[in-house]
Amino acid sequence: MKGVIPYPALHASHGGIWIADAEGTRPVGRGEAIRVAADTPVILLNAPLIGQRLGYAELSGLDLLELYAFLHPARFAVPTPAGLARAVDLSAPERDEDVAAFLREATAALLAVPEGDWAEREGAWSAVQSLTRLRWPWAPVIGPRLAKPRTDERWLFSRLPEWEEDAPRPAPRTVSLQPGEAEERLAKLTGGGAEERPGQRAYAAAATAAFEPRVMRDAPNLVLAEAGTGIGKTLGYLAPASLWSERAGGAVWISTFTKALQRQLAQETTRLYPDPVLRRERVVTRKGRENYLCLLNLEDALQGGFAGRAAVLAHLVARWAAYSADGDMVGGDLPGWLPTLFRRNGPAALTDRRGECVYAGCPHYRKCFIERAARASAQADIVIANHALVMVNAARGREVATRPTRYVFDEGHHLFDAADSMFGVALTGSETIELRRWILGPEAGGRGRRRGLQARLSDVASYDDAGAQAISDAVHAAHGLAADGWLGRLAEGQPFGPVEHLLAAVRGLTYARAEQPGDAGYGLETELAEPTPALIEAAAPAAAALDALVRPLTALGRRLEAVLAEAPDWLDTAARARVEGAIASIGWRAETVAAWLALLARIGGPADGDFVDWLAVDRVEGREYDIGLHRRWLDPTRPFAEIVLKPAHGALVTSATLTGGGDWSVAEARTGAPHLARAPARFEATSPFDYPNRAEVLVVTDVKRGDAGALANAYARLIVAAGGGTLGLFTAIRRLRAVHGRIADRLAREGLALHAQHVDPIDTGTLVDIFRDDPAASLLGTDALRDGVDVPGDSLRMVVMEGVPWPKPTVLHAARKLAGGGTAYDDRIVRARLAQAFGRLIRRADDRGAFVMLSAAMPSRLLTAFPPGVAIVRVTLDEAVARVAERLSTQARIGHEAPAPLETP
Repeated sequence: MKGVIPYPALHASHGGIWIADAEGTRPVGRGEAIRVAADTPVILLNAPLIGQRLGYAELSGLDLLELYAFLHPARFAVPTPAGLARAVDLSAPERDEDVAAFLREATAALLAVPEGDWAEREGAWSAVQSLTRLRWPWAPVIGPRLAKPRTDERWLFSRLPEWEEDAPRPAPRTVSLQPGEAEERLAKLTGGGAEERPGQRAYAAAATAAFEPRVMRDAPNLVLAEAGTGIGKTLGYLAPASLWSERAGGAVWISTFTKALQRQLAQETTRLYPDPVLRRERVVTRKGRENYLCLLNLEDALQGGFAGRAAVLAHLVARWAAYSADGDMVGGDLPGWLPTLFRRNGPAALTDRRGECVYAGCPHYRKCFIERAARASAQADIVIANHALVMVNAARGREVATRPTRYVFDEGHHLFDAADSMFGVALTGSETIELRRWILGPEAGGRGRRRGLQARLSDVASYDDAGAQAISDAVHAAHGLAADGWLGRLAEGQPFGPVEHLLAAVRGLTYARAEQPGDAGYGLETELAEPTPALIEAAAPAAAALDALVRPLTALGRRLEAVLAEAPDWLDTAARARVEGAIASIGWRAETVAAWLALLARIGGPADGDFVDWLAVDRVEGREYDIGLHRRWLDPTRPFAEIVLKPAHGALVTSATLTGGGDWSVAEARTGAPHLARAPARFEATSPFDYPNRAEVLVVTDVKRGDAGALANAYARLIVAAGGGTLGLFTAIRRLRAVHGRIADRLAREGLALHAQHVDPIDTGTLVDIFRDDPAASLLGTDALRDGVDVPGDSLRMVVMEGVPWPKPTVLHAARKLAGGGTAYDDRIVRARLAQAFGRLIRRADDRGAFVMLSAAMPSRLLTAFPPGVAIVRVTLDEAVARVAERLSTQARIGHEAPAPLETP
């Protein structure tokens, strides 16, 4: 290593603040820490988090996570002292007061990396020259340690490999799997010495039915399979899926709801294809376009489109892109903590979130991560996707020729919610302004590479007069949509244009009917019923403006199809691909505007029983951020069945909680089965885990509802009793923050770390990684953690819920409750949520834990959500703390010598 580390290191936790320098470590106060950080470059670990703990949001310095991301792009490390210690092969600090000194030691280890055999050396010297110009704090430190390469380094865009076009894949052959074959494949996947699991074998046999030849059009072989935790669902369906794919020559799309399960599935496929090269060919993970790095956006950022900290992020992302396996910025090999280090400066702008891709018109088209994934999936045997992407591709995807015929929907209990979101309609200010920007491109003062419809299709316009006229008409009509500054104009009572006048009427009626005395400043909504004259009058001009827009868009789509059919000389392969992309993009936007028109036709007209319509003003802490009209299907599985299931030949829908707190009729209703001509097959396997002896449910009866102090005290005492390892689930962000603010310092004095969604400036996936990594840590969160967390072992040994997870009483929920049986509908939702939350607790046979409900109002009828035989006891907080300490601080098996339960399901 060259030289001694001259910089002090600063560490702040809920337990205190310390600074370490060459003379040693000393505790300091908040004021001194801020002064030192402002006057001197200090070494930090996660500057936004440390800044939050100091109450100094603008804290900056030498963030070790940024240095790690520069030196080891596409390598993950848990962003904690212990995680960094493993990444740099050092001993982790045992106490908070030792962390600051450790950060200096870790800095020395990281700065020594260039002196050794450094796998990510290429591109580093050039990158640090750019980062020096941007005044990146680490540049003058790491720069002298990098030797200038003897030859010029290739720029990122010349280093990335190009994808190759493959011949179209033939349609899958018609094959049948013989009885017992799936079980034989399963035995090979699990290995010769694996434990015999009859439930898994039965599951694999039942799943085989989804891969049988279809016997009737629009009637797929649908299998609904509820299999409890521990059955081994993943290998159970991979066995018949891989067999069918090999023999039929077709792809099986495995769809999940959470990115965590996508990662887990990708790991499980190593059993199918141990050779990593073959696995990359045969297994492809697919996500929506907005997840992948857009190379054109990155180039724009690197060439001046970004400034300040956002520009630094762009260069670190460029370093990562050169080594990334797939360019996935959300849940891929880009560390989830990296964008959060830069707060809101730039991450979203590096992906194609606005659907403005120019396809073959992009100079990086042949190296595009999105296009590479799409082409790889067309040749793969197993495609690991997600529910939203499956539905988007089926509804408006460009990949018609490669549409799958076989699906596996894991986490199938989320299909209803995914379809609800996908097939909903929102005529809001933010949606209309995005459409305006897509059509018009940059307006006055606009920056960046965004181009309007005329610029993207200039060659088509010069070739086809009718197409040019359609483009011109669409551009003219787009001026009637909401424009920049629309929220301010509405607040001032000065809307401009027909759509803004409509939004102003929506805003006025929503406030008139939905705002309550003492409103907390959160979102407002009201039914679209009995509209006022002002809303009816505003709807007509808005509808005329939208009609003037949808007509040229539809005409333009037809003209582009005609250009493809005529195949002029200039229409080479690249131009054809660009026109095809434009057709798909224009098509779904035209469909969106048509759906907006259908929604406007409802104003002043009769209600449609298939839909639920309402008006909303979206607010956060009193600040408005969107306004508009909304429409959802009363039963969103209807379009799901029509668009996704009916064209398929077979589908397996599986989950540990598929019946969703009810029976098989609930499972069928929430997966679209009633809308198919052929009834589904059913399979059920209970979990092999010994829940009665491994877990218990404690209902605490003396924590007063609405008393934030009492709630915080209960959480603190329970977490201390368990020694950490607690997942705390909240039904309101406000209460989560209140509890965290009251107990974080108290737990720190006990040596117990506390992390929280909506508090810590860290993405949810990384928070779960941190929680999983430290058995003494606890994590507070909301719905996203209720069934999206897989933390086996001691790191999660207690789940605490602050209240009964009743559904939010929205307009949409009220309509579905009325149609679904009233109170019984609510009860099914709550039982499903409780079952999903309990499912976080026992993830493998040797897990043990306690499930605590801090609500005396827990109705007995909902207790059937928990596995049969699990002890359910109503206790005081003192008793709950004692039971938790007894069971979770020793190796005693839960259920032995326990007080008799007062009630059981």
